[in-house]
Order: sequence, then structure tokens, then C-alpha cells
Amino acid sequence: MTLYEQWNNYGEDAKERSVEEYKKVVENYLARERDVYDYMLSNREEIVEGTISELGKRFNMDEIEFLGFVDGINSSLKNGEYNLDDLTGESSVKLDFDLEKLYWNMLDAKAEWLYNLPQWSELLSADERTSIKKEYNKTKTVVKEKKVGRNDPCTCGSGKKYKQCCMK
Repeated sequence: MTLYEQWNNYGEDAKERSVEEYKKVVENYLARERDVYDYMLSNREEIVEGTISELGKRFNMDEIEFLGFVDGINSSLKNGEYNLDDLTGESSVKLDFDLEKLYWNMLDAKAEWLYNLPQWSELLSADERTSIKKEYNKTKTVVKEKKVGRNDPCTCGSGKKYKQCCMK
């Protein structure tokens, strides 16, 4: 089983035992994930790179958990996304991310514990964060097209009422 498949099944054994155990496993992972983002945002000049195994040890995670972290940051990377199915513990990764893309993706993941980290105020101004949030919200707004009414002029330009033209 690949690391990525193991990540996709992460916590399932705890889930089978009890909901409380599953919640505890997930909460522990999310706390370590937050710590890695905390470090990376605080040390922006350092690009985190190394093997999955080395970085996992460095950030108090196992290989599966660190691959999960890479999964979360993957679409924010400047050099393109990694094929997660191909990554092993010995695979090297370079986590050079785009700040604005990362903030957007945290909004999209509804990861409030991440997009509210205090480091964001030093990295992106309040106006920049607001602008990103507005753009993000626009993508989630459903806009319905105006329906043509029976008595409206026909959209084909004939000059007739819609009900006497294209509606037939």
C-alpha cells in the first residue's frame, strides 16, 4: 500500500473502535499540522525541503502524516504539484509555496485554525487578506441567469413575444 493510500485511510482503525478515539487522532494530527504551518509562516525566508521521512521526524510526524501535510499544501506550491501516489518516505520534496494561493486554499478548506494564524497579519496586509477572501467568496456565489418570460421579447431578435416565437 502506498503512503498516499495509507494517508487516505488515516485514522480508520481508531474510527472502528470509537468516535472519541477517531476525534483524538484527527485533533492530534491537526495540531501538528498547525505547528508546521506556524513554523513555515514564521520562517518565510527558509524553504522547507528534504525527504518525506526526514521532514516527518523534524516536525514530529510519521511519514504518513507528513505526506498528508504535503497533500494539504500541494496545490499552493510554486513549482507545481507532486503526484502523491508516487511519493515514498525517501522522496524529496521542496515546499516553496505561494502565500496568496495558500491563504486561498486554507479558506477553501474551511481551515479556520490555519487562516487565522497570527503570522498572516505580518505576511499579508489586512487589505490583501480581505481581497483574497472576497475573490474566494465570489467563486462560491451562485448566480442564476434571468429567465425569459412568456411575454418578453424573443431572444432571437425577431421582435415577437417569446411565447409566439421560440417558445413554440
